[in-house]
Amino acid sequence: MLGGSPGQHAMQQKASLQLDSANAPIACLCPQDCTATMSELEKAMIAVIDAFHQYSGKEGDKHKLKKSELKELINNELPHFLGEIKDQETVDKVMEALDSNGDAECDFQEFVAFIAMVTAACHEFFEHE
Repeated sequence: MLGGSPGQHAMQQKASLQLDSANAPIACLCPQDCTATMSELEKAMIAVIDAFHQYSGKEGDKHKLKKSELKELINNELPHFLGEIKDQETVDKVMEALDSNGDAECDFQEFVAFIAMVTAACHEFFEHE
């Protein structure tokens, strides 16, 4: 994508919130100059999008993570929360748990569900400390 990451591209579009037939958000775009006023949560959401796209497509479909890309992402971006994945069996188990549509890859929706699960586990851990 020209001109930056997918997250940055979203920030360059006209401000709007598009809803589907069930009034669920399907697109949220903010003006180019909104980064200075973004909340920490909004910045974190852009970071999740950017992290996914930094690793997806190195070996094929740019909108999905293959096992090797998922392993690299986890090892580089989540080492303090998940530790380092060294063996293929662990990678296989993680992918199997995430791959809800059975295509042997992790798309963005599956990745976001994974991030939500890790976040919930971390919340539970820190809540008990």
